[in-house]
Amino acid sequence: MELKITGKNVRISDAMEKVLSTKLGKLDKFFEKEVSAKALVSASKNLQKIEVTIPIGSGIIRAEVEDADLYDATDMAVEKLARQIRKNKEKLIRKGHDTIRYENIGAEFDSDEDIQASIVRRKRLEYKPMSEEEAVMQMELLGHDFFLFHRAEDDIVCLLYLRRDGDYGIIEQE
Repeated sequence: MELKITGKNVRISDAMEKVLSTKLGKLDKFFEKEVSAKALVSASKNLQKIEVTIPIGSGIIRAEVEDADLYDATDMAVEKLARQIRKNKEKLIRKGHDTIRYENIGAEFDSDEDIQASIVRRKRLEYKPMSEEEAVMQMELLGHDFFLFHRAEDDIVCLLYLRRDGDYGIIEQE
């Protein structure tokens, strides 16, 4: 696994990079081809945070973990990523992700009841074109964490969402 480690508010030492590479290298058994992963390590007050992103085919596997100890957080992130791969094994096979080695994915998630998620609610929306500011106001009025809207300025469908830091983000249609 080719790993790119970036530090935010923390300096990545050679020893830290070696330990993180070793721990995240445990995921190599799940991949047939060489994959490139990105790890962002950040520190704030008493918490260490690691975000690991691994692009596979047309999808992404991602884990974000906070803990007082960076190495414990890394262990939890590796477990979280492995769980995601195991849980979504059947979906990955159906979609033809040729970067995954399926023989290394445990059988504990092979039953259909563990893999099949069901849609329990469906909504239809009629949305009118609006500005980003109007969309933020509508989202706050509804008390939701996200809001789908049609941006009036350029006739694009956008998804407005509330970030963990309290700011907003927008996902735009290409």
